[in-house]
Amino acid sequence: MNKTMKRLMLAVFAAASALVPMQAEHLVVIAANDTHSQIEPASDGLGGILRRRAIYDQIRRENPNTLTVHAGDAVQGTVFFSLYGGEVEYSLMDSLGYDMIILGNHEFDNGIDSIAYYYKNIRAKKLSANYDMSGTCLEGMFEPYVIKRYGDKRVGFFGINVQPAGLIGERNYGGVRYLLSIDVADATAKYLKEVQKVDYTVMISHIGYTSYDPGEPNDVDIIKGSHYIDVVIGGHSHTTVKPGTEMATVKNADGRLIPIGQNGKSGKYVATYDIDLETGKVDYKQYKVDETWDEPAKAYTALNAWLDHYRAGVDSLMNNPLCESVRFMKNSSPALQNWVSDITMDIIKPLSGIKDVQFAIMNKGGIRTDMPQGTVTEGLLMSMFPFDNRFVVLEVTGQDLLDALKVMAGRDGDAMSKELKVTFNAKGDITSAKVNGKKVDPKKTYKMVTIDYLANGGDYMVSLKNAKRLFVDDVKYGDHVINYAKNLAKQGKKINSTDEVRMMKK
Repeated sequence: MNKTMKRLMLAVFAAASALVPMQAEHLVVIAANDTHSQIEPASDGLGGILRRRAIYDQIRRENPNTLTVHAGDAVQGTVFFSLYGGEVEYSLMDSLGYDMIILGNHEFDNGIDSIAYYYKNIRAKKLSANYDMSGTCLEGMFEPYVIKRYGDKRVGFFGINVQPAGLIGERNYGGVRYLLSIDVADATAKYLKEVQKVDYTVMISHIGYTSYDPGEPNDVDIIKGSHYIDVVIGGHSHTTVKPGTEMATVKNADGRLIPIGQNGKSGKYVATYDIDLETGKVDYKQYKVDETWDEPAKAYTALNAWLDHYRAGVDSLMNNPLCESVRFMKNSSPALQNWVSDITMDIIKPLSGIKDVQFAIMNKGGIRTDMPQGTVTEGLLMSMFPFDNRFVVLEVTGQDLLDALKVMAGRDGDAMSKELKVTFNAKGDITSAKVNGKKVDPKKTYKMVTIDYLANGGDYMVSLKNAKRLFVDDVKYGDHVINYAKNLAKQGKKINSTDEVRMMKK
């Protein structure tokens, strides 16, 4: 071929290539949230950390630009955390290849010293734009944002965390200062776009699709007031935001639809956010973490062998039968809430020596697993009551009690013993409150049992902080429940309860 012909052919190829648009650069963000120590598949067969790693690795193989994030609450919820305090979950962060992580509220369950101990060994970037950790053992460990470059595009990621007051025990987050999420989020995104000149901003949050406390902002609130946030990866409320539904996009302050996602809880779903870096379009998908992934998960022989050491301790408890349950009770059901509250009354009188305790109030959020029908094991009860909370007997005024009940009504009721009956209206106002059939008198005092988390104002029960403490136990209340179950079996009795709704909307 002569030189003239070569030049002609090159010109033809150049013209043809000009007619074919270059494929836009994409970034695929893999996201998990609220996995809650679900190392093995849950009772419904979904979840499992080996399966999740198989999903992550397949997505990474299929996409040249990937980034993996966890939106908080990696711990608390199974015996793996009760026994090993986070050692399993945090050790696996790098094995699963997380690039960025943020704190959930349950990361604080063993205090900030525990966070510092485990987080110092995790290579993933740790993000928080609205926690000021100055002067604590976490100072310098977290960054407000991280910027990543893909081709000629820059993407800014930042973390937004939940208000700890009223949700996390004060002693567990002491020294960490909260900056209001709704003030910080869009301001951070604006800074990233206008000063750092990023093309897109991604908010990784642990404040909830909806608010646990009606007064606290959530992801939807933030998007509605935002001009600069382009994608939201959420956690905390355990909402499963299905792709293609109305929930998966929210209009921002400019009327632009912003993609938002969340994967429920316990690692049963994994999401991807495929961001077209040329147009900004986001394709949001979810992967079900089921038996489909068991075969590829077999490749992780070393990881599986490493887990066996921890499984041995868990299995010794999960296979240790304590008693029998007459019926299945879902953890969110009135039946299980009633059982927990009623046995609290049985436990506290001999334990405290205070015979005239009048009623019990417990938090339904502290009941973490379902009660099965049939055999109940020690490990199951440890999973059901995993928190380091203690029984407290309070002398509370009727007015402070009514104020606490109003907070409980704001979340459609909570757990209480049979001596207390309450009704509330659609506005959350208490319309009736009776102790042993008598109307609660705001001016009288009452003796009640609860846990120190609520007595300290947790779950927003701030009025209980005014109460006089008559007794504070020094043993985890879950240990008392385990002993109670053992004694039931010795007496030839079984776990049972009533479906009575003791706090009812009317």
